[in-house]
Amino acid sequence: MPANKNLERLIDVYGDSLLRMCFLYLKDYHLAEDAVQETFIKVIKAYDTFEHKSSEKTWITRIAINTCKNIMRNHWFQTIKNNMDTNIPEICGNPIDDFCEKASVTGAILKLKADDRQAVVLYYYQEMSVKEIAKITGKTQSAVMQRLNRARKRLKKILMEDGYDENRLETGD
Repeated sequence: MPANKNLERLIDVYGDSLLRMCFLYLKDYHLAEDAVQETFIKVIKAYDTFEHKSSEKTWITRIAINTCKNIMRNHWFQTIKNNMDTNIPEICGNPIDDFCEKASVTGAILKLKADDRQAVVLYYYQEMSVKEIAKITGKTQSAVMQRLNRARKRLKKILMEDGYDENRLETGD
């Protein structure tokens, strides 16, 4: 497949979910856009070397996560991180408007520790299996399950503190 057709396909298939994932990592819409763009550049450059030992989705997600981590290690990011306002309603007007409707849940996810947030994002937003998450993170499946369970408990606690009804959380309404 020609590179430009392959790029179009990759963007169509993975673009939106990578943007959501990168946003939840970086807590900034514009940095997330940059991370996704950088991810696709890396993917296209390396696509011929992709060995298909994992799914394409797993491979691309790993590249996106590493890209986000590189951005987060950057001195500039570390400097402004403390000044970043993670007030989700401020991102309304961006193409990611569905986040505005889910501001409480998204805000709760953003309050999780990075490892827990990663597990939640990969499992629920990227719809990856525990086995795929284990491959991406280099952790055992058991460790991933523990991380997911811990993250769910913390999310429940955060949401209850924000006024969610416990029965509603249990039933998923």
